[in-house]
Amino acid sequence: MSALLPDFSLAHPQSADEAVAQRVAAPAGRYLAGGTDLIVNMRRGLVDADLLIDLSGIAELASLSVDEAGLTIGAGVTLAELATHSVVLKDYPAIAQAAVAVAGPGHRSAATIGGNLCLDTRCLYYNQSEWWRRSNEYCLKFRGDVCHVAPTGDKCLAAFSGDLAPALLVHGAEAEIAGLQGRRRLPLPELYRDDGAAHLTLAPEELLIAVHLPAGSRRSAYEKIRVRGAIDFPLAGVAVSVVDHENPARLKVAITGTNSRPFLVEGLDDLDAGQLGEAEFVRIDKAVQKQVSPVRTTTIAGHYRRLAAATLARRLAASLAGGSRERHSRA
Repeated sequence: MSALLPDFSLAHPQSADEAVAQRVAAPAGRYLAGGTDLIVNMRRGLVDADLLIDLSGIAELASLSVDEAGLTIGAGVTLAELATHSVVLKDYPAIAQAAVAVAGPGHRSAATIGGNLCLDTRCLYYNQSEWWRRSNEYCLKFRGDVCHVAPTGDKCLAAFSGDLAPALLVHGAEAEIAGLQGRRRLPLPELYRDDGAAHLTLAPEELLIAVHLPAGSRRSAYEKIRVRGAIDFPLAGVAVSVVDHENPARLKVAITGTNSRPFLVEGLDDLDAGQLGEAEFVRIDKAVQKQVSPVRTTTIAGHYRRLAAATLARRLAASLAGGSRERHSRA
């Protein structure tokens, strides 16, 4: 083992099928895209991979295309490209806002959409050096048998902290997956489960190929809170979208940073974004507070993050609702 990284081999597949085959042959292997999260975790001893499968040679992963069906974003598209793409900025603004909110410019030039969607869950007791974790006893997510956040529980509560997922969720995204049985597509919520130790539903060899977004007019926005104004992961992140061409104008809200999975807030389907008043904003606030479950996985108290998520949802909904009222008044 070197001073920074354990020894590993590097493979350079030219197709998704070849990459999947290499992963099957190497049970301890990992897919490598931008590496902005994976390499850090390897240096900290959280990931022990004997083979890294470099995905940069697979052309379809780097493709970003638009047709009458909508937008297809390859999993290897960088966040920097996503944040500046003209169609994304115009028709999927929350996605551009989420992409530009990730880390710093250097990270975004390397980090990919697939990596952000498959980001490992995070916790104050997990994302530490090996000597720190050993000195303070290992946790349920890594080598231990107790969750230090909730010692009496039997479930890992590490939080998912990717910025892109909620923005994609409110735009009705689907994920395209490659595996031993070929290709399949699934609604993006089905990519995740509420388990901090194993939050992805993918089989070990399965590879995220692309994200598909439907065409159609939908206004949206994303906002997050974090300790610092740059670099940091979200303590809570919220995306909201409004579909103006439907009657009523449907409102969607999605959350990241508080639970072990990103999720769409339930119970808001009957709200008309063009007719939101104080009672409706209270409903949004209560729905978010009820469904988020932030615990002490960061240095910031869970109660604060709960209130912050609700405040962000209410603020974004109010901003987008104003546009809906203007459109309805002109109709």
